[in-house]
Amino acid sequence: MTKRLMIPALYNLARTGVLPEDFAIIGVDLAPNTASGWKGSLHAMLSTFVGDEHAEFRIDEIDEAVWQRLAERMTYLQGDITKPELYADIAKALDTLGEQFSTQDNAIFYLAVAGSYFATVVAQLAAANLTADAGTGHWRRVVVEKPFGHSLASAQALNRDILCSLREDQIFRIDHFLGKDTVQSIMALRFANGLFEPIWNRDRIDHVQITVAETVGVETRGRFYEATGALRDMVPNHVFTLLAMVTMEPPTGFDAASIRSRKADVFAAMATARPDQSVRGQYAAGTVRGRPVAAYRQDADVAAGSTVETYLAMELAIDNWRWAGVPFYFRTGKHLAARSTEIAIRFKQAPFAAFRDTPVGSLRPNWLVLSIAPDEGISLQFEVKRPGPVVDLAAVRMDFHYADWFPKEPNVGYETLIRDVMIGDQTLFMRADMVEQGWRIVEPVLDAWAADPGGPARYESGSDGPAAADALLARDGREWRAIGTSK
Repeated sequence: MTKRLMIPALYNLARTGVLPEDFAIIGVDLAPNTASGWKGSLHAMLSTFVGDEHAEFRIDEIDEAVWQRLAERMTYLQGDITKPELYADIAKALDTLGEQFSTQDNAIFYLAVAGSYFATVVAQLAAANLTADAGTGHWRRVVVEKPFGHSLASAQALNRDILCSLREDQIFRIDHFLGKDTVQSIMALRFANGLFEPIWNRDRIDHVQITVAETVGVETRGRFYEATGALRDMVPNHVFTLLAMVTMEPPTGFDAASIRSRKADVFAAMATARPDQSVRGQYAAGTVRGRPVAAYRQDADVAAGSTVETYLAMELAIDNWRWAGVPFYFRTGKHLAARSTEIAIRFKQAPFAAFRDTPVGSLRPNWLVLSIAPDEGISLQFEVKRPGPVVDLAAVRMDFHYADWFPKEPNVGYETLIRDVMIGDQTLFMRADMVEQGWRIVEPVLDAWAADPGGPARYESGSDGPAAADALLARDGREWRAIGTSK
C-alpha cells in the first residue's frame, strides 16, 4: 500500500505543488529498518513505474528534486502497533518534526493495516492523547482502509469501538475508486447537464451494469484473500460507492453533508441481495495477456481446497420512485480477460414498428458507458441511418476521452483523497451508517455461501468469468457487455 499507492500519490501532490510546504511523514512498521533504508526502498519502487505502460502510475522519469523534498521530511519508527510504547515514540516524533517543519500540531494517522487492528490502533492513539483536538486549534484525523469490517455485526462493533475515541468528522473511510476523475464526473454529468436528468430514471433506463475487472491475480495477498474473498474486498466499498454515485438523488448542495446523505438514502432503499441472484467463481489456470498463469489454489498462502471466491456477479434492486423495477447487475473478478472498470447504462428499446418494411432487422440498444479505468472517458451509442437510398441503420458512438481534452497526469487515485483529508472534506468518504447498510445488503449472500460446501464455479483465467454469470442475465433476456471492448 505505502510503496504502490501512498508514496506515488504524495510524490504527485508534491510535484504539482499541492502538498503543503510544512509537512512531514512518519513510516511505522514492525520490521526492523532505518529511515535511510526505508526511503531507499520507496525510491526503488517509484523507479519501477518509470516507462511501465501497464502500471496504474506511470512516469517518464523521477524528478529527483521533488523526491528529495519528500525524502528529507521522512522518518521511520519500528514498533508493534499493539504496544503503548510505540505510540509514545510517535508522540515524540510528532513533537520533533512539528518543530522542525512547522506542522502546527496537525496530524493524519493513516491505518494501512489489517482490519482486525483498526480498533486497537485507534484505542492506542487515543490512550496516548494523539487524537484529541477539540478546542486546541489543531486537528487530528484518522484514515481507515477497506474492508471496514467483514460482516454487519463486525462493522457495527468496529464503528462503536472507533467512535468511542473519535468523532465522525475525524474518521475518513477511504476508497481510492472515488479519487478517479470519471467517478467524480458522474455528478457533474448528471446534475450540470439538463440533457440527462429527465431520462435518468425507471421510465427510460432498462438496466445498469457495473464491471470491475482485473487481469492481476491474488499474487502475494493469499493470506488476506483467504480471509476476505472478492465480495468482502470489493462490493460494500468499491462497487456500492460507484452505484451510489449513479443512483443518488440530486443533492441540495455540493457540500459533504448533502452528498453523503443522498448516498445513504440509496443504500437504505436497497433490498438485501438474494443468493439465487448471485454467482461466485474462482479462477483456474489459463492465459492472461499472453502469459500463462496458475490457478488460485496454486497461489502462495492459499489452501489447496480453498472455496474462496475470486469472482462474483450479482443482481440488486433499489426500491424507490426513481429506480423501482430497474435491475442493477455488477461483477468483479481477478485474472479476467482485460482490466476494465465501467458503468454501462442501457436505455429502453425504441419501438420497431416504423422499420418493419425496411432492411432493418432489429434495433440495437442505446448505451451510455462511463469508463473509469484504464481509459477514462464517456461514450454514447445510438443508431443513425447509413448513407444511401435504402433505409438501413448503423450503431455509432460519440466518445469523450479525458486524455484527448485534458493533460494526462500520472495518478493512482489517492491524490484527491489525501488532499481532501488534509483540508477536512469528507464528501468522498463513507459515513458509518453507509458502511453498515452495505454489509446489511450483502450479508444473506455471505451466509448462504458459508453454508454451501460446493464452493465457487471455476473459470479459466483470461476469460470473462464463469458461465453461470452469463445465465444470471440470460434468464432476464439480457447479456453482459464483453469485458474490455467497445461492444
